[in-house]
Amino acid sequence: MIPYRVSNVRRLGPSRLTAGLDEHRRLDLNAHHKYHDRLPGQTVDALISMAEEVDLRGRGGAAFPFARKLRAVSARDGDTVVLVNAAEGEPASLKDKTLLTRAPHLVLEGALLAASALGSREVVVAVGAGELAEASVTAAVAERGLTGLVRVVAIEERFISGEGGALVRAVNGEMGLPPGRKVRSSDSGVYGLPTLLSNTETFAQLAVLAELGPEEYAAVGTVQEPGTILLTVGGSVGAPAVVEAPPGVPLADVLTLCEAKIGDGLLLGGYHGTWMSAEAAYGTVLSRRGAKEAGGELGAGIVVVLGEDTCPLGETARVAGYLAAQSAGQCGPCRLGLPDLARAFRQLQDGDPDGPEAVRRAAAAVKGRGACFHPDGSARFVLSALDAFADDVEEHRFHGGCGRETKGVLPLPVEEARDVRLMVDWTRCQGHGLCAHLVPELVKLDHHGFPVFMDTGVPSWLLGDAQKAVEMCPALALRIGAK
Repeated sequence: MIPYRVSNVRRLGPSRLTAGLDEHRRLDLNAHHKYHDRLPGQTVDALISMAEEVDLRGRGGAAFPFARKLRAVSARDGDTVVLVNAAEGEPASLKDKTLLTRAPHLVLEGALLAASALGSREVVVAVGAGELAEASVTAAVAERGLTGLVRVVAIEERFISGEGGALVRAVNGEMGLPPGRKVRSSDSGVYGLPTLLSNTETFAQLAVLAELGPEEYAAVGTVQEPGTILLTVGGSVGAPAVVEAPPGVPLADVLTLCEAKIGDGLLLGGYHGTWMSAEAAYGTVLSRRGAKEAGGELGAGIVVVLGEDTCPLGETARVAGYLAAQSAGQCGPCRLGLPDLARAFRQLQDGDPDGPEAVRRAAAAVKGRGACFHPDGSARFVLSALDAFADDVEEHRFHGGCGRETKGVLPLPVEEARDVRLMVDWTRCQGHGLCAHLVPELVKLDHHGFPVFMDTGVPSWLLGDAQKAVEMCPALALRIGAK
């Protein structure tokens, strides 16, 4: 048997998506049917009607109406494909990995239900390569004897790997980057066929909806947002967990359940989400609507709590650098704008008196101009820190810091600690400035003409340019090395 890691699961209210996970490390097919009924087939019109009745939305972050996706694919002639987006590239999220690792059959039930209604030729599950989730869903496919009908595709997982266009390209054997132009998967997806693309939790929700029916499904939650949702709660909490809860409960109840210790604030919605002060967080209702009223976004259900022992600006700067390095590098806002934004925030952390305005200018240069949503989401995350941590911003501006270390509470991939960087030998550097001309994404010049480097790794799409800068440095001061 595969040795599955146990994810801590908690709940407020009924257990639907997490049913049986208190008793089982992983629900195999027999265990799955102890907690969930065998689902009869449904027509596509019936599925659309159910999804519309409860306003089922995608749970990957964008909250797009599932019924509209289903209707768009059903209107196409010829073969179709169902694609499960299990590429959870967001480092702060574990809910989809938990579902595939511990309750894979619930996800497959929803995907197979949709595929049967559409008459699809194949179900594809795209998951991060080498993870427990990949092993679990592969075993579940074998348990059901679905090899040939359901295909598990392991992809390289990056922050942007879950973007729809990037995912389709990865499944089709191309580089897993956003295509740079809007292509609806319902028009052209896997193999160029109309594709129903939604995330892992969405298909699990569809299975629960078909099992319970719209009326019972909507017995919990709010009128506008019925059912339950999954949250990943981490950071400065005594009991980090994937939490199933109904919309409408106070966010404070979730925080209490996970023994949270809020100091400076809380991140809601992940690294494309927003920072909230502790006061705002404790007054927020858990729902998409409640998050918006509090000035945030629920997104993919990510909650990261900051305690009092870490520098909030340092935490934000770490992630800003990570987001800049994770871009596709296909448009100006990603290639130049995000490194500028990360650099401006790092300077703010270091005590630049003009730091807040520099951050705002850098954010304004990327907002609404990118080929995908990554620049906008990154700018929102960084800008929200200026408001949520206003007191700390002033401490850093006038005193050079807040007196706290940056503990690394916000999770980043382990490999980020061993990344490849552009480095300089300051005993050789003569301030020629050629490196800033060759790789402006990584290097800027200070007011003396000496280079200032991005405090992050060299993205793969910039390795060639970085190597060129090393080779052309007149003082032989540059090199590429691991931190």
